[in-house]
Amino acid sequence: MSTTWWVYLLRCVDDTLYCGIALDVEARLQQHGEGKGAKYTRGRGPLVLVYREACGSKAEALRRERAIKRLKRPAKDALIATGRP
Repeated sequence: MSTTWWVYLLRCVDDTLYCGIALDVEARLQQHGEGKGAKYTRGRGPLVLVYREACGSKAEALRRERAIKRLKRPAKDALIATGRP
């Protein structure tokens, strides 16, 4: 299993964005889709992975997640536009 931590953004069916971290983004997306992920994403599917970014450690991923969550929506959309799904 990879030891690379990822920060990721999901687009929910209501066009909101969810930000999280994971070692395996695809497995985590599946958990979200099954209703076993974050409470926020339950009932907001289907979910689409729109952005992911590799981080060097869990601590770095948590810091980056916090920074992304503090961004306003236009800045998040600009990040998504960089094309790293």
